[in-house]
Amino acid sequence: MDENNQTVITEFLLLGFGDLKNFRIFTFILLLIIHIMALMGNILVIILVAAKKNLHCPMYFFLSQLSLSEIMFTTDIVPNMLRLILEGGGKLSVSQCIFQFYLSGVPTVAQCLLLAVMSYDRHVAICKPLHYATIMTFTHQLQMATFCWLLGFSLSIVICVFLRKLTFCYHNIIDHFFCDVAPLLELSCSDTSSVELVTALLAYPIILSPFLFIVASYISILQTVLKISSSIGRQKAFSTCSSHLTSVCLYYGTLSSIYIFPLKEKFINANKGLTLLYALVTPLFNPLIYSLRNQDIRNAIYTSVQVSQLCKS
Repeated sequence: MDENNQTVITEFLLLGFGDLKNFRIFTFILLLIIHIMALMGNILVIILVAAKKNLHCPMYFFLSQLSLSEIMFTTDIVPNMLRLILEGGGKLSVSQCIFQFYLSGVPTVAQCLLLAVMSYDRHVAICKPLHYATIMTFTHQLQMATFCWLLGFSLSIVICVFLRKLTFCYHNIIDHFFCDVAPLLELSCSDTSSVELVTALLAYPIILSPFLFIVASYISILQTVLKISSSIGRQKAFSTCSSHLTSVCLYYGTLSSIYIFPLKEKFINANKGLTLLYALVTPLFNPLIYSLRNQDIRNAIYTSVQVSQLCKS
């Protein structure tokens, strides 16, 4: 059929979680509470790292950047998701949909790279402790963090430029609660090969390469730690990596389930659940993981509470 005779779609209908019936308000309140807790946890980490001098070191600087990426991602996805739950679905224009994808793509790329940078920091601290101060200078930290964010903004905007060239017609229903690249490609009635090629060349390597770097870093760390004669020394070395490893497993576990090994279309509800875990639960868990397993963070929270109580009295 001639493309000129096709009805061009200017907005999409996002189904969200469908008709939740009597559970709509309960689901909305539950997810809103989790969202607020995730935001407060990540904001607290950023404030503590900025305010406490004992947290002015590379590991916590990168942790604050990780929290910033979590805030950006969850505030892009969750508010609209909550609206869809209340309304039982909702509409977004094509431009709004692509912009939402852009805002989710930036922190996704940045977080992959930040996790790799954090593993590099642990590698230098354990494998090259005598050179740590000269290698991980504040200037070097800023350069690495800036590179992570610039690559996130750049790669995402390149994919979005190609998405804007697509034409959408006939169907406009997205059975999800946010705009991702896969449903947009499915709804397009124009040639999507260029978008698929750009995504394959840019997105997948930027997800997989940091993961492989993290694996290589921890293999080197493990080899170094096993050479430490003192069991207390080995335990201390492992404890400095445990929080980061937990975050890596949680983040890449959900990310790979959604993008690298996606479920079939008939398991769309399972895909929604994994995306919900990635968008809402992971941003909540990261501050908890670092605060519960890290003595410095716990001490900073404890002293802040003490100061607050003294000010009130």
